[in-house]
Amino acid sequence: MKIKLDENMPHALSELLQGAGHDVTTVPEEALGGAGDPSVLRRATSEERLLMTFDTDFGDIRRYPLGSHAGIVVFRIHDQRWAILQHPARRLIESGILERLHRGLAVVDEVRERLRAGRQGV
Repeated sequence: MKIKLDENMPHALSELLQGAGHDVTTVPEEALGGAGDPSVLRRATSEERLLMTFDTDFGDIRRYPLGSHAGIVVFRIHDQRWAILQHPARRLIESGILERLHRGLAVVDEVRERLRAGRQGV
């Protein structure tokens, strides 16, 4: 799975995802730090990468319709430190949602993952 991490995501998440066999790039590595949300998502989409972020704006399907991107994971975690994020991130990887997320949206919080499937052919 190809994944791009937004600039607000911890480096430890990149290591966890890479350890699980995913191809991970980050917004800072690509000099996109400070770029607007549409620019970040356009880059991820052009690379066919899922975008992972804490930015809840990406969860607005009116602004970012299902099927218009490669996929988005929004972590809605009240405490964004790695010690807290680690468990939901591991749960997400083990759930198989990443493999089913194509062009959809997943929202992950401290206790569950919710998936909205993307539209095909967009």
